[in-house]
Amino acid sequence: IGRKGRDQLRRQYGNRYLHNYELGLKAPGLALVQPIAREVIDLYMSGQFDVVTLIYSRFKSVVTQIPTAKQLIPAEVEGGQSAFYDYEPDEDTILGALLPQNISVQLLSALLENQAGFFASQMAAMDNATRNAGDLINALTIQMNRTRQAKITTALDMTQPSGDFFRWYWA
Repeated sequence: IGRKGRDQLRRQYGNRYLHNYELGLKAPGLALVQPIAREVIDLYMSGQFDVVTLIYSRFKSVVTQIPTAKQLIPAEVEGGQSAFYDYEPDEDTILGALLPQNISVQLLSALLENQAGFFASQMAAMDNATRNAGDLINALTIQMNRTRQAKITTALDMTQPSGDFFRWYWA
């Protein structure tokens, strides 16, 4: 999803690169990622690949985004042995309904993390630009004041009579 990821993946994986989604100015939402999740699941179920890994920038702070790889399919389950439960309806029906939603939510989460990182970078760039503009204004103000003062000093020197003039006049 996105232009930068597309360019890097095309260079790195060439013929194994399948498809790209451009968001443009659209805000990420569940309706946007559900078709992507559906396509990923369909390709996985048809046997075109055996592992789906989501790679995105995880937002940590305004200046730090962490490249993160997360395996979506097959799902990596954290924790140990769980208790035995009877499911109603059966487990396959429940997983068939929940897994596509899980993939959609994880894709949306990654998009929102990327967007937060983008906004943080944009904010930092604007802050730097504002700071640099302020520094430039201060430097130009100092230069303007010095130039103005030099002109005033030069003008005052021109209006003052020289010492020779006073000696001749009073003599």
